[in-house]
Amino acid sequence: MKIEALRLKNFRAFRDTEWRGIPAFAVVVGANGTGKSTLFKVFEFLRDCMRDNVQVALAKLGGGKGFEEVRSRDADGPIEIELKFRDDGPLVTYSLQIDLENGRPIVTQEILKYRRGQYGQPWRFLDFSRGEGLAVTNEMAKVQDDSQLTREKQTLKSSDILAIKGLAQFEKFPAVKALGNLIENWHISDFHISKARPEQDVGHSEHLTREGENLSLVVDYLYRFHRPIFDTILEKLKNRIPGLSKVESKVTEEGKVLLKFQDGSFEDPFLARHVSDGTIKMLAYLVLLHDPKPHSLLCVEEPENQLYPSLLEELAEEFRDHARQGGQVLVSTHSPDLLNATELDEVFWIVKRKGYSRIQSAADSEQVAAYMRNGDKMGHLWKQGFFEGVNP
Repeated sequence: MKIEALRLKNFRAFRDTEWRGIPAFAVVVGANGTGKSTLFKVFEFLRDCMRDNVQVALAKLGGGKGFEEVRSRDADGPIEIELKFRDDGPLVTYSLQIDLENGRPIVTQEILKYRRGQYGQPWRFLDFSRGEGLAVTNEMAKVQDDSQLTREKQTLKSSDILAIKGLAQFEKFPAVKALGNLIENWHISDFHISKARPEQDVGHSEHLTREGENLSLVVDYLYRFHRPIFDTILEKLKNRIPGLSKVESKVTEEGKVLLKFQDGSFEDPFLARHVSDGTIKMLAYLVLLHDPKPHSLLCVEEPENQLYPSLLEELAEEFRDHARQGGQVLVSTHSPDLLNATELDEVFWIVKRKGYSRIQSAADSEQVAAYMRNGDKMGHLWKQGFFEGVNP
């Protein structure tokens, strides 16, 4: 399922904002402090709620201060998040409200609903408040009318647990289980070169972590268990990095896994600590994008750092190709070169006024759309000041 829209209320800089028309590959720009990172933290927050509970996720997001730090300044009422999804079937809406009661954050409302047609009220497959509610046990495809839905009352062990977390463990709630599995598979990437260079202790890692410190372990895993994917990654890396002929992992006598890179001009390979930042980072993104079990959503923050500008167009196409194959990629950037590789309906910018932020689509700007039709590129338009309210 692809995310089509996101509505936020009382979530940090987003006092009351809706992001509509989210494509499979989207690029977000904005000045520092407008909320680009906060936008991606919404998805990380929901994933953390699934893995732990609301209280833990709020503490993590709010730097230990929790709810009051996450709720928009001078705001009253609950934090509200609403997501709209779609695959080949009906529009799915998931809405969540979190508020303080007796000094403790709880889920005051959680709803999952499906719209079967263009008109009429959507069917509620989940309707919970304060740890209690109803969930549908029917398979979506087998139901033709709302009256055929079988709803079962359930009580969670705590009111700060998401119902989709508690019920997704049970096969008899298929709609809830599908959404829970989707959210758990989201990945937020904030790759750090300094974390990826050091050797790792021998271990097993199938998926790249947020900061990429297990890169050598994942490369080793792909080499041993998914050789065709590894060969594809290496071939693409060789086409982008002049002279590179080989990448391999090696276990040292001390039980460390390190990466070795072979330059065709030299007899001896280089260790990762001697290879350029751009080489390491391009390898990491290729590993992320060619995961044998791909993430349903990738959020990538400022991928342009340490990459040569000419590589950004190819990286953008890698992101787009991943989206074409069924994933969804959201990218934040400060790079005009990366923006130059984007299309009109892929770009959004964040404007902050009177302390709060809103999201604007490039496609909604008649001026930007006209220039793009005439052959201009998005990064050039941004540098020339055509993104209203956002300085490049």
